[in-house]
Amino acid sequence: MTKPIKSFTIDELQDLMKDLKQPAFRKKQLIEWLYLHHVDNYDDMTNLPSSLRDSLAREHPLYVPTIADMQTSIDGTKKFVLSFYDGACVETVAIPSNDGRLTVCCSTQAGCPMGCAFCATGKEGFTRNLSAGEIVDQIFIVQDHMEKRVSNIVVMGQGEPFLNYDHTLSALRTLNDEKLLSIGARHITISTCGIIPGIDRLGNEPEQFTLAVSLHAALQHTRDTIMPGVSKYPLINLKAALLKYVEHTNRRITLEYAMIQGVNDSAADLEALVDFCTELLCHINLIPLNEVEGSEFQPSSSKTMEYWHMMLNKHRIETTVRNSRGSDIAGACGQLKNALKTR
Repeated sequence: MTKPIKSFTIDELQDLMKDLKQPAFRKKQLIEWLYLHHVDNYDDMTNLPSSLRDSLAREHPLYVPTIADMQTSIDGTKKFVLSFYDGACVETVAIPSNDGRLTVCCSTQAGCPMGCAFCATGKEGFTRNLSAGEIVDQIFIVQDHMEKRVSNIVVMGQGEPFLNYDHTLSALRTLNDEKLLSIGARHITISTCGIIPGIDRLGNEPEQFTLAVSLHAALQHTRDTIMPGVSKYPLINLKAALLKYVEHTNRRITLEYAMIQGVNDSAADLEALVDFCTELLCHINLIPLNEVEGSEFQPSSSKTMEYWHMMLNKHRIETTVRNSRGSDIAGACGQLKNALKTR
């Protein structure tokens, strides 16, 4: 059975070259063709022996995703629907800034198994994990289309990255590699729903990637209701894991909190959030809930959000209110899904 070449992690490519009885430097050459020059066929890999190219083409086909659809927001944000070799689709969002930065919100899974009640991705179910190469390809496609270097990456698209840990980390290391795309580790943010084993693993990695946690509720029963996929990781255990992470890395965590009217925006919710943040080196990102077609949920009022912002800062918890980009093209937080299914 053939296995696409981009289904291999960087470490697995070394094993592949060894299995094919190739010298160690072939791995470096292959990686450069895949992730520096971004070629789409083996014939272009001119410094590889033709026998190796033929063998790879037979056993490990080289696929590049295609742009199945693209939309542009009034604020300049672009949403790409990418189709992979097997028909799986994901959405990737490019967010240009006035200061010249280009941020990409990339996906790590086609669909998502977490089932968060307010999220469009969760409503569509889970298809499969993306390979490291498929994650990296999202960045290449944005760069090629925008004709601009990507400066920042937020792993906040479709899927839970810590349920696809090895391929996610392999992709981010490729993007961070100074000999390849050279995107600084501190300019790469990984967002998790709160998968504690993944948080523990990330805390022991050498790279200084930024950790964000989709918290969305600091009361256990509320979080269990709107985020059933992480109910086996109680808040008390999540906080302990985050304290351990900060102690080990000395890096600040971002807590993401989508404010939902009548669900997680009461006085008790605010008090619980303040308590959760006690002794934790963190920054809170309050997010106005974005509209999801068919959802029963509504965003909290601007007055409520302003009050929360004021009170959290009053408790000396650094807090910002996110200016969501791309909501008019369903490209903002919680809105990503396979748009092709709805057209």
